[in-house]
Amino acid sequence: MHWVTRIFIVAGHLTVAPLAAQAVPDSLQADSLRIARLAPLEVRVTRAPESRLRVPAPITVIDSSALRGAQLENGIDEAVGRVPGIYAANRFNPSLDQRLVIRGAGARANFGVRGLKILLDGIPQTLPDGQSQLTNVDFGFVDRAEVLIGSSSALYGNAAGGVIAFNSSTPTTPLSARLRVTAGRFGTTRLSGQVSGSRGFWSGTVAGTRFASDGSRQHSSTLSRQLSVGVNRVVGNTWLVKARYFFASSPEAQNPGALTLAEFERNPDSAAAANILRGADKSVRQHQIGLTAIHTTTTGRSFEATLYGITRGLDNPLATAPPGPPSATVGTFSAIDRKVGGARIATIWPLWSGTRLSVGADVQTMRDDRVNRRSRGGVTTDTLTAEQRETATEVGPYVSFHWEPTARILMTATGRYDRVSFRVADRFRAGGVDRSGTKAMSAASGSVGASLTLGRNAAVFGSIASAFESPTTTELVNQANGTIGFNTDLGPQRATTIEVGLKTTGKVTASLGLYRTAVKDALVQAREQDGRAFFENAAQLGIRGVEAGVQWRPASWLSVLASYTHTDATFAKYLSRNGAATDTLTGKQVPGIPRHSFRGVATITVARFGFEWDQQIVSQFFADDRNTVAIPGWGAGVASIRGWYQARIGHSAVRPFVSVNNAWGRRYVAAATVNGFGGRVFEPAPGRWAFVGIELGVR
Repeated sequence: MHWVTRIFIVAGHLTVAPLAAQAVPDSLQADSLRIARLAPLEVRVTRAPESRLRVPAPITVIDSSALRGAQLENGIDEAVGRVPGIYAANRFNPSLDQRLVIRGAGARANFGVRGLKILLDGIPQTLPDGQSQLTNVDFGFVDRAEVLIGSSSALYGNAAGGVIAFNSSTPTTPLSARLRVTAGRFGTTRLSGQVSGSRGFWSGTVAGTRFASDGSRQHSSTLSRQLSVGVNRVVGNTWLVKARYFFASSPEAQNPGALTLAEFERNPDSAAAANILRGADKSVRQHQIGLTAIHTTTTGRSFEATLYGITRGLDNPLATAPPGPPSATVGTFSAIDRKVGGARIATIWPLWSGTRLSVGADVQTMRDDRVNRRSRGGVTTDTLTAEQRETATEVGPYVSFHWEPTARILMTATGRYDRVSFRVADRFRAGGVDRSGTKAMSAASGSVGASLTLGRNAAVFGSIASAFESPTTTELVNQANGTIGFNTDLGPQRATTIEVGLKTTGKVTASLGLYRTAVKDALVQAREQDGRAFFENAAQLGIRGVEAGVQWRPASWLSVLASYTHTDATFAKYLSRNGAATDTLTGKQVPGIPRHSFRGVATITVARFGFEWDQQIVSQFFADDRNTVAIPGWGAGVASIRGWYQARIGHSAVRPFVSVNNAWGRRYVAAATVNGFGGRVFEPAPGRWAFVGIELGVR
């Protein structure tokens, strides 16, 4: 049966009955729930309530309509890519997270998300080594996202690029429910549902999602399931306790790998031969639980504490050739058993009129038990090649000062000290050699900023900030000689950023920022082989950029959003070893970073009908340090076209929608594997990709 027919048959069997209105929560609960609510122009990604206009930093708030809308709700690029300063590359590879590049940070990540902190209802999705994973983030569960661009180590530690804080809503109605069914090309189906409610001092949400796809390329099938549970309890007049549980399971996430230029030009839908023969894939199960207590008083004092834990089991057949006799079908099977625990505390103290002090600390520890074996066609064998325990611990206290000397001027100063400790205990000891090791990295970070309000709807700001970024455990255990163990030569990279900007609110919300960043001891990928990257602190970077964004509603039926990012990232100093010789790469462009990117979205709503045009343009960039492999730009850009119809019947709403991604079927490269071995760097995007869906809601 055709998938279009199937989806409407499923929708036709759904019955939604309007719910009888129930009593409004009493005033005590309503007052207490203000703890969790945010004013439209207030943000908390700064770890204290601040005016989005006045805070001396570029901050964007993404609401639920942009996070969901008539989109697939399956990638961070769908909404976050609209923010000036962010290059979001959907790699269309279910085994690898999407790549986010913010002011050059994160460009070297060949898997996972690097260079920024990601929070989900205040619970970190970023590990102590700075690597973030999006496994737990169900974008159907998220109601709001706050994006802080720029050096944020002074607030969160180990984050050079910024912070993305995803938040779910606190239910205030007796009961509401939403069911969404989507199906489209490449065998793609997504089924998600959510139920929320509030009664007395309790409120909560349960959401679940199942996503499956055959993938747009060979060897790219995936299946994933997510469960998100949130429970809130008001205690007294001033306490809110929030419990969160997130579960994610992905029994299949095939890895098609990157292609050479010849393979991409011949057949962009193909996969790397080694990935097919060696069965490159990923299977993961992850649980996360968190408990947060928030206390506020009428005097402005507040206290917040969060405890959380993560367990993650990963089975990862790789295309990486293991030690021993080579074979086309023999790869590496990596199994990781991960345990993570952490705590966050923060308190805010008003001092005198217009001033306040924020003090807090983050503590997090991670333990990975890693076992590598030889595999044949993706099936593990008994031949052990590595066994070790990797631990990473981060401790970071901070203090932040907020001062308003006049009604128009705001000044902030933040300082933080971080210590990140790594340890590898080698249990395999190949050849009788113990490759265990320990390394502690510490860094002090700070920022100073000021803003001047111009009238009621505009402000200018400036800041100077320092940041650091440590190597991940995966980078540390890959040694330059190609063996597993511990690379004691690696250390953190450090950055200093100077920035000025302008922001407006009102009918036209606009932002303009200019910055300059200097990075020393930059972590660069010395080489990559069979999917394994080797790093060293070998360069200094100079990064200059312009970030501009505007949201405008010229008429009640029309809204326009546009964002432009210019990033000029070059090696200020880089001497690269090339066998017995040394190459001077000073002045070359940093790979993986397009110099220009643009995204424009026009939305038209007439009566119950909606239409959206989404255009993205990315300029050429390089895939290697020597700038010999160029990734072509997208020309006039890639267009996505969406349409929907919304009807209300009593307390119920029905919204069918359709979307066509890459509407003109453009052949383009979505992302690049930086410094891929043998020119294997091209990660193709799918051709024209249409899907339809229907969302049913009741309130």
